[in-house]
Amino acid sequence: MKKLLACALAAALSATSVQAQQTPPSSQTRPIDSIVAIVDEDVVLRSELDRAMQNILSQYAGREAQLPPRDVLERQVIERLVLLKLQVARAESSGVRVTNQEVDQALANIAGQNGISIDQLNAQLARDGSTFDEFRTSIREELLVQKLRQRYAQSRVSVSDAEIDAAMEAQQAGGVQYHLAHILVALPEGATPEQIKTAQGKIDGIKSLLDRGEMDFAAAAVRYSDSPNALEGGDLGWRSSDEIPSAFVQMVSHMSPGQVTDPLRGPSGFQLLQMVESRNASQDTSGQTVTQYKASHILIRVDEQTSDAEAKAKIDTLAARLAGGADFAELAGQESQDLNSKVRGGDLGWFNADAFGLEFGGQITRLGDDEVSQPFRTSSGWHIIKRTGSRQTDVNAQNKRNQIAETIGRRKLEDEWNRYLRELRGEAYVDIRVGPQASATDNATGG
Repeated sequence: MKKLLACALAAALSATSVQAQQTPPSSQTRPIDSIVAIVDEDVVLRSELDRAMQNILSQYAGREAQLPPRDVLERQVIERLVLLKLQVARAESSGVRVTNQEVDQALANIAGQNGISIDQLNAQLARDGSTFDEFRTSIREELLVQKLRQRYAQSRVSVSDAEIDAAMEAQQAGGVQYHLAHILVALPEGATPEQIKTAQGKIDGIKSLLDRGEMDFAAAAVRYSDSPNALEGGDLGWRSSDEIPSAFVQMVSHMSPGQVTDPLRGPSGFQLLQMVESRNASQDTSGQTVTQYKASHILIRVDEQTSDAEAKAKIDTLAARLAGGADFAELAGQESQDLNSKVRGGDLGWFNADAFGLEFGGQITRLGDDEVSQPFRTSSGWHIIKRTGSRQTDVNAQNKRNQIAETIGRRKLEDEWNRYLRELRGEAYVDIRVGPQASATDNATGG
């Protein structure tokens, strides 16, 4: 997760650098900061909006015609910042925490991706009119949102073996992947007939523009789409059939590159779907067998609240209870601080030896089945492992199942997460103070 985040933020940093090089030094002077939006107990500042706008303008350098009018673009960017504030607040109120060590690691990744040191990163930010503290705060917020999303996925998204089996059978017939893009005209929950009619008119108008060749799909997405990926041209990336809503699979499989569907009504509103291109997924049929292990564990974390010595004392106490005959699963359910496995009595399922790091793998391979380890330390804290089984597994078959489970889970998470964000936004008090909507309070009653 950190590596992916670092790549994304490195791209944003590069965009900021380009903008700074193109901006005359006089424009770097900051006016007195002001509030552009109130978000529950937080605010969006003009400086935050200006930085985000500069990043987007730099990304579209030479393609400014694809962007909507400045007031519309500002509204889109403010909405992104509002959603970020809401997610950060929800993460913090839900007990999600990001340590200084995690932020330091993300910053090191960003610097490494850009081929510079932390000191050079600091200097680059200063040249761009920003500060290292501001950038560090933005990294912390991104990590909080990532963790909130992961926690949401763990509690709301599950993929059954039956779903994986069905997807594998479907892929054996073709294995085609599709590169898709979409434009969304959103509708609120319980939309009125008038709102539905207005949205229908808007999506029909967008489709007419595309049919007449007056605007390409990506530009239309940037200008008109209500989707969170609007500023990326509505790009949905590559997807296999199991990552596409079942209602659209048959339609997509018969589309040609560049083709756009007629307006479609979905749970989020009306949308247009474009087939960008398609390809055959590579199939690796070479066999390879590895040993997998099944185990349970108890974890006592070392973090800002718990020192190494305190965690070691706690794990030693638990080891003594196990030696005295305590049930491992029961003890893990009561005391382990790994929330994912705790509810299953510490059960981690089947995994490769290196799945949880070298220290963990070294312990699991030295144990026999039903044997319990002595307490040992990893970067997460202090562990005790009970190995419960081992087996020989076809790596490619298992990898294929894992990939399919991941893609199905990603599709489910995307649907659920977007619905969650709409609910979060709809329940919030948001007062936009710039643009045509500045005179009206948005969601003053939480609706």
